[in-house]
Amino acid sequence: MIIKYTCTYWGCENKSAKSFLDAVVANGYNGVEINFPDDQQFIEEFITELEHIRKTIDPNFIFIAQQVLSNKNESVAEYLKRMSDRLNFLIALQPNYINSHTGKDFYDFSDNCFIIEHAEQLSKSSGVPIWHEIHRGRFSFHAKTLLSYLELFPNLQLIADFSHFCVVSESNLEDQSAILAKINPHIKHIHARVGFEQSPQVNNAFAPEWKNHLEHYLIWWNEIIAVQEKRKVPELTITPEFGPFPYMPQEPFTQKPLSNQWETNIEMKNYLQHNLKTNG
Repeated sequence: MIIKYTCTYWGCENKSAKSFLDAVVANGYNGVEINFPDDQQFIEEFITELEHIRKTIDPNFIFIAQQVLSNKNESVAEYLKRMSDRLNFLIALQPNYINSHTGKDFYDFSDNCFIIEHAEQLSKSSGVPIWHEIHRGRFSFHAKTLLSYLELFPNLQLIADFSHFCVVSESNLEDQSAILAKINPHIKHIHARVGFEQSPQVNNAFAPEWKNHLEHYLIWWNEIIAVQEKRKVPELTITPEFGPFPYMPQEPFTQKPLSNQWETNIEMKNYLQHNLKTNG
């Protein structure tokens, strides 16, 4: 199996599309994962620069678009309309894949199933794969309840961000390994961020006090890889995804971040390149 690393745009909102992509290429990433700002000029520049990278540097440079809606008091039908509009917009940009933050944790099971079915139909008709991120606030927020959706949608493709499961259960999932084993075959993409029982992100995963958590997450990620290799999946993508505030803890009063997000993500990429176990 080949592992490819994509760079998150999260935390780089102060950069132009060109400067962001230049930094991505310079730091050895194989692609990008981006939740686009509401800025048509930025989007046009991004697509232009993406085409340039693919023509001159890497024809297989990966583009993962994110569908992340802001919270809004709305009906299921209104939410579905907003989600569909955003997915159709992203599909028109021709990404390799779409990361969808799908549904809401408080919607009825049947309503979330209706929403998932709609996203799956859009994916099928467009030919653009849509992967659903494991995340608080979405249909996928809880490990055990996620299994009911997987039973109904056996081909559902997921993005693993197990830090959210940890926060929701206030644990490191020590007693949920059997549940994770049922989820792992559905994982297409990994968000490599280390959280703990009270937060989806530690201040610095490479600080000695978080050594056990880092190693715990590495075990999970290697388990995902092992499962996908047995299924003969040729490629898996990973986004090192430590984020800025409010994920990144800050000093009180000064609001100084406790570590450098960009550098931590690069360090995570390098760490995984040396520690993930693949047959590729």
